Amino acid sequence: MAKEITGYVKLQVKGGQANPAPPVGPALGSKGLNIMEFCKQFNARTQDKIGKVVPVIITVFSDKTFEFAIKTAPAPIQLLEAAGLKSGSKESNRSKVGKVSWDQVEAIAKDKMPDLNCFTVESAMKMVAGTARSMGITVDGKAPWEN
Repeated sequence: MAKEITGYVKLQVKGGQANPAPPVGPALGSKGLNIMEFCKQFNARTQDKIGKVVPVIITVFSDKTFEFAIKTAPAPIQLLEAAGLKSGSKESNRSKVGKVSWDQVEAIAKDKMPDLNCFTVESAMKMVAGTARSMGITVDGKAPWEN
């Protein structure tokens, strides 16, 4: 018989660096989960992403066990890495802080495809380009579908 799900916990943790300190400890402790067990499993599964922010969705079951799914890094973080920036613009409509190419946008879109709500790479690229625009990052050149 399937276990009964009592809730979900969504966190963003740096890969390979989960520890019982906030935000992990309080979020899991309030649900009655074994915090150290989660930290060990998470760190083991994210050894290849050390230091990068990784979203994780933890499914909590009624018998205090859990499962978790690791998602791809958020698009804004990938855009900052691609543009070589520390943060986006405070006024994205007035001051632009960096540039990315359509090739970089396409690479980020292909990486994010499993987590996005779209069916084609073109629509994923439009989503990533919109995120870049709202961060004050310009996308150089002409969009591939406009040629």
